[in-house]
Amino acid sequence: MKSKQTLWIVIIVVLALIIGVAVFFILQQREQMNLLIRQSELDKEELLDEYNELSSNYENYKISINNDSLVSKLESEQIKVQRLQEELRTIKATNVVRINELKKELETLRKILRNYVQQIDSLNRINEQLVVENKQVNAKYRAATQIVSQLTKDNEQLAETVTLASRLDAGNIVITPITNKGKVTDQIKKMDQLAISFTINKNITAPTGEKMIYLRIQKPDDDILIKNRGDVFQYENKEINYSIKKMIEYAGEELLVSMYWKIEEYLSPGTYRVDIFADGHRIGSQSFKLNK
Repeated sequence: MKSKQTLWIVIIVVLALIIGVAVFFILQQREQMNLLIRQSELDKEELLDEYNELSSNYENYKISINNDSLVSKLESEQIKVQRLQEELRTIKATNVVRINELKKELETLRKILRNYVQQIDSLNRINEQLVVENKQVNAKYRAATQIVSQLTKDNEQLAETVTLASRLDAGNIVITPITNKGKVTDQIKKMDQLAISFTINKNITAPTGEKMIYLRIQKPDDDILIKNRGDVFQYENKEINYSIKKMIEYAGEELLVSMYWKIEEYLSPGTYRVDIFADGHRIGSQSFKLNK
């Protein structure tokens, strides 16, 4: 009887030890499992951050380049990153197999991005070179434009100089009031004509041949002495009246010209002015006074 009790006690002690050991191992495994789950959650969070960073990199590179084809490819890869990122966000941390697969996918996507970055760097270098070349071309174009502009200005100045040099010039202008008997007088009431004489100076650059000389006599009140309102000529793109005109033959040498105004109107005392025109230019001017 005593031996049976002892046996049962031994059996109970052994069972208790077995149960204790089993409980210990179960608790230990549960703790290890909890550690693995917490580690998996940390890995998942870290992987989400990496996916988010990769998506941001794609976005930044899309903004920084100006190539529609490359932007389209980057956008396609970014959509793939965002899709995997969303899957990772919803997957359970205990799904270690899929999380590891997504980690491998991340590395692949990073490699793809690095390839695109190399392409972008290459394009940027090409663009920088093009910018430099464009600046050089623009600088050469501006320099050429300045040269052409200067040459044009020089030609215009030369043409103007030649034009000025080829104009006739009237000098030694003398206005002499004379009577009907051809005598010089200084009394207005005795004046019959105004004799205007002048010299057209020598000019070997001026065109030769027949030239019409126009003469305007301006009164003290600025009116022009005229015989007919229709007596006009072209000057500075408009028609103006002349007092006298005369055709001359100019050969490039000094030429004395005389013209006469028949006084048929009342002349008041004061300062008058004679202007001489040829070839559309005023070639001489002289003021004179008439006294009572």
